[in-house]
Amino acid sequence: MGLAIDAACDLPQAFLQQHAIAVMPITVRVDGEVFMDDRKPAEIQRFIDRRLGSRSHSAETEPCPVEEIQKLFLEKLVLEQDCVFCLTITATRSPINEHVNRASFAILKNYRQVREQAGIPGPFMMRVVDTRNIFAGAAPAIYEAARLIAADETPAAIRERLTHIANNSYGYMLPRDLYYLRARAKKKNDRSVSLFSAMLGSALDIKPLLRCYRGETGPVGKVRGFEQGAESLFGYATQRVRAGLLVPMVCVSYGGDLAVLTHLPGYAELRAACGECGVELMEAPMSITGMVNVGEGAVTLGFAAEEHVAEF
Repeated sequence: MGLAIDAACDLPQAFLQQHAIAVMPITVRVDGEVFMDDRKPAEIQRFIDRRLGSRSHSAETEPCPVEEIQKLFLEKLVLEQDCVFCLTITATRSPINEHVNRASFAILKNYRQVREQAGIPGPFMMRVVDTRNIFAGAAPAIYEAARLIAADETPAAIRERLTHIANNSYGYMLPRDLYYLRARAKKKNDRSVSLFSAMLGSALDIKPLLRCYRGETGPVGKVRGFEQGAESLFGYATQRVRAGLLVPMVCVSYGGDLAVLTHLPGYAELRAACGECGVELMEAPMSITGMVNVGEGAVTLGFAAEEHVAEF
C-alpha cells in the first residue's frame, strides 16, 4: 500500500521521503514566472528568494490536471503498489479532489493491462480521501495513513479511520498581512475577509485567527499583533496536546524560513508539551500554493482532536 498527496498538504520533506509519498504538483504562475509546487525544498526556496511579495496575490494556480494524475498512476504507482490512498486538501477550497476522482475512473479501467505487461498479478485499488482541511490541517490524516499502512491494517479499516480523522482535524492559520489576504480572496471571489476587516486589522494591527474544520473556513478569534497571535495560537495548541489528541502529532507550517518558528512566543512551550506527552511536533515549509493564497510569513497549525470549542 502507498500514499499520494497534493502539494498543498504541508508536511516535512523527510517524512514524505521516509514513507515514499508521491506528490501531485500544482503549477503556480506569477507575472510570467512559473513555479512547480511539488513540495521540493529547492523550488520553495526559489519562490521565497524571488521576494515576489504583494504581486503573488495575482498568481494563477493550476492543480494537477486529470491527465497528469492518470499518467502518475499508470506509469508509476500501479506498478509499485497494489493499493494507493490519495489524500487531498478539502474539496471546498480546491478542485484537486474532483480531479483525482475523475482520474480514478480511467486508472481503474486501464491498470490491468499495464500490470499484466509488467508481469504483476492481482488487482489494483485506489481510494480517494478528502482531508476536509488545508495546509498543516491536512497533515494528521496523512500521518495516520502512513502509520496504519506501516501497521499493515486492511484498506477498509484504513479508509474508515481516515474518514474519522478527517472529520476531526483542525487547521488554524495566522496571517501576517490582511491586505494581501483580502486581495487574494477577492481574486478568488472569496468573501471570508472583508475590506473593512482588512483596513481595521492593519490600522490597529489586529490579526484574525482563522480555522478550517470539516471543509469550512472562518475566523475564530482576533489578536493584536502577529507575535501575540502566535503566542495565543501556540498556547491553545499546547492545551490541546495536554488534553489529548486523536493522532500523536502536531504539524506547524511557516511561509518562509522555518528557523523563525523557534523565536515566536509560545513555541518553546508547545515543543515542551509535545515532548512530555509523546506527541511528534513536525515543522514543514508552507507550500508555494499556500504562500500565494495567504501571504508569506503566515503560520498554519494542524492537529486531530475530539470535537471541542476553540477559545481564544
